Amino acid sequence: MRALFAVLLAFCLLIPARANDLPELGDASEAALSIGQERSIGYGIMRQIRATQSYLDDADVADYLQRVGYRLVSVSPDTRMDFHFFALRDKSVNAFALPGGYIGVHAGLLLTAQTESELVGVLGHEIAHVTQRHIARMVAQQQRAGMTSLAAIAIAILAARSNPQAAAGAIAAAQAQALDSRLAFTRDNEREADRVGLQIVERSGYDPHAMPVFLDRLQRATRILDSSSVPSYMRTHPITYERIADVQNRTMNLPYKQVPDSIDFHLVRAKVRALTSEPRDAITFFDEQIADRKFNSEIGVRYGLVLSLLRGENVKRAATEMATLRQIAPANAMITGLEAKLRLAQKDKEGAVKILADGVKAFPGSRSLGYDYAEALIGAGRAADALNALDDQLLKDQNDGKLYELQAKAYEAQGKTMLKHKSLAEAFLSAGNVQAAIDQLQQAQRASNGDFYENSSIEARLRELRAVIARQEK
Repeated sequence: MRALFAVLLAFCLLIPARANDLPELGDASEAALSIGQERSIGYGIMRQIRATQSYLDDADVADYLQRVGYRLVSVSPDTRMDFHFFALRDKSVNAFALPGGYIGVHAGLLLTAQTESELVGVLGHEIAHVTQRHIARMVAQQQRAGMTSLAAIAIAILAARSNPQAAAGAIAAAQAQALDSRLAFTRDNEREADRVGLQIVERSGYDPHAMPVFLDRLQRATRILDSSSVPSYMRTHPITYERIADVQNRTMNLPYKQVPDSIDFHLVRAKVRALTSEPRDAITFFDEQIADRKFNSEIGVRYGLVLSLLRGENVKRAATEMATLRQIAPANAMITGLEAKLRLAQKDKEGAVKILADGVKAFPGSRSLGYDYAEALIGAGRAADALNALDDQLLKDQNDGKLYELQAKAYEAQGKTMLKHKSLAEAFLSAGNVQAAIDQLQQAQRASNGDFYENSSIEARLRELRAVIARQEK
């Protein structure tokens, strides 16, 4: 997946800055794309990314990134753009901004960041790319060629997900069109993103000094790589001492802050490692960390060990290690969810339901617990209770496709085929797939096992979605 470094030329963390003075890039009138257009482009790219295996579809990880990200967004200089933070299974160290406020974080970045402030420094940098309208400005600079280049970049991003060799051709095409004119511009963008990102980090209460520390670590790590394994853009434009010195100078007069990492930072890092490694390799890693006492958080390491043991189906040892984790860990949504997974692995369905019911009450903001609770109720033969729980969750977020998928599963358990397809239609619609939603509603009509009200509701929804398709075709 190293090809992704070269693809995200304008927005990648690893692009150097020039020594010239920082330009004033923040005038929105210079942008060729409106915020709505950026959002539409980003949404289209995200639909395709979500459909790939590289997308890390985990509610705990996504919610953590969203919480931390919005803490930064709340103090950013421009909050007109909505933001969506997501993770990828890619183990390369990287993060990137897509049009419309979509910010991707590689698993490798989460695992490499030693403190939460280091991770936050990267997120602040990417948020600055969005708030300073760098994508739109790139298009404005390149005019018509810019739109073609942007499309080529998007294609290359998607190609790199499944076939790095095929992606190389798409990357080369994108570079060939506008590389020379874009490089100077993006260097200025990178320097502005460093400056604005540091301001965001400082205002949010995290330690801005962590940003140059992280850049220096990446620069040293890049230097020891074999030149043939480093992407061509990295070889031509490595992270320079100049850029690191510039960031260090900006933080020199800022006070140092002892900012403790949140427990969720360590739990998420452990979960990412467990989910992106083979269970046996992850178990070995966490065992060595515990034996050598080389960890930033014992709670995080032991959480990762229990999760890896469960993934490796070593339930007996997972139960033993879970008992140790309970003794040192405070009340936490992720640990509650892990304990429920252990109960399910022990075939204790009602025990898992009880833990999750208490967890949903204690941590109402946890999407992961809400999903697991509904799933556990369905598995315990309590589909009606699951539907009630899902109704409560849908009151909070009517666009959550996962809730509709679980709703469809509960209806299927009750033999309500029409309502199952109706729920699946809403799940597809939440992902932006209008035609698939129409197909599901048509299957619901053919099921003919609903009452008059349900049939009327489906017919009305069909008319609405067909009108959407008609408008899109125009």
